[in-house]
Amino acid sequence: MKAYRDFSREELQKEKAVLEKKFDEIKAQNLHLDMSRGKPSAVQLDLAMGMMDVLSSTSNLKCETGVDCRNYGVLDGIPEAQQLLADMTEVPANQIIIYGNSSLNIMFDTVSRSMTHGVMGSTPWCKLDQVKFLCPVPGYDRHFAITEYFGIDMVNIPMTPDGPDMDLVEEYVNNDPTVKGIWCVPKYSNPQGITYSDETVRRFARLKPAAEDFRIYWDNAYGIHHLYDDKQDHLIEILMECKKEGNPDMVFKFCSTSKVSFPGSGVAAMAASPANLEFVRKHMKIQTIGHDKLNQLRHVRYFKDIHGMVAHMKKQADVLRPKFEAVLNVLDKELSDLQIGSWLRPRGGYFISFDALPGCAKAIVAKAKEAGLVMTEAGATYPYGKDPNDSNIRIAPSYPTPEELAIAAEIFVLSVKLVSIDKYLAEV
Repeated sequence: MKAYRDFSREELQKEKAVLEKKFDEIKAQNLHLDMSRGKPSAVQLDLAMGMMDVLSSTSNLKCETGVDCRNYGVLDGIPEAQQLLADMTEVPANQIIIYGNSSLNIMFDTVSRSMTHGVMGSTPWCKLDQVKFLCPVPGYDRHFAITEYFGIDMVNIPMTPDGPDMDLVEEYVNNDPTVKGIWCVPKYSNPQGITYSDETVRRFARLKPAAEDFRIYWDNAYGIHHLYDDKQDHLIEILMECKKEGNPDMVFKFCSTSKVSFPGSGVAAMAASPANLEFVRKHMKIQTIGHDKLNQLRHVRYFKDIHGMVAHMKKQADVLRPKFEAVLNVLDKELSDLQIGSWLRPRGGYFISFDALPGCAKAIVAKAKEAGLVMTEAGATYPYGKDPNDSNIRIAPSYPTPEELAIAAEIFVLSVKLVSIDKYLAEV
């Protein structure tokens, strides 16, 4: 089929009539489908149910150093949990602090602490006239929500196939002292599934910030979330690169097992330089006497080591991969020739990023909702919810069943086609 832009007005109207009939038939089914967030499906959660059986009332509940995990203490986390998440994050075990169940919570706390107490002796951000964060776009809406919550000005940095536009990053970071941070999802990025190239990571490590309290917020949420055994992206380790370049304190690195074990009951961690961690500990001592060590122990007893975790993630991939391929195959079959959208084929992570014709994303999401398909709000992948081109849509294939996903993909492409036709009809 030729591209819609080459259709005559009469051809567009005829095509629209056919598509509207299909759309109305689906709409009449009164469906309730959800592709709005990257939630693991029940099948994925079932994979880790054995974790619920590794501890019981008769279990030895002491960690390897003899500490009773039922009691107070051990601020940094039990050593075996530190080792497990350090291996997952590719850092030394003495450079990681284990927290509770949510890396988002750690990121919020890190920004909040910077607002009220500064960063390692710098002026608290709340006392400054202006604070800016760089935001690679499209990006993760919850990152943007944190900075917006604290009144931090956000600056869009376009993503490239190699990661953020590093010319722009260097220009801002190296010359503007009000730039205090940058949000990064460096591997299988949210939502595009892009992994930063070696050169991008090295350019990050070579930054010469105008602000002494500038930090890279390195959210490695999908570090071991591959979809394929034989096609996996590689990300070089940022803390080591920064150390090589004489910038050991420039990174806060975050991770969690939220999409490895249970999203509501995982284990989260932050890795950083010894100096950064010592500053963080001073505040943590006021905030908590220690996080949930029984949950840390449960994870270690279940996975045993990083090899157990990697084996588990292969099972996760076996569930996710067919879902991603099903959506991508529908996009390829139904939309490629029409030239009314573009998308990437990620090798891991949780999302497919779709770029519609300019000015169409909100209308497509609204159209899909008419037929019972809820998607992430258009604009959510940009700071303040404002996509300047109104084109990016985040597709989350993980939660629906395969049967639901087939219908959801059909609704989505029908919505894309109908909205695109309306755009062209308005122009001819």
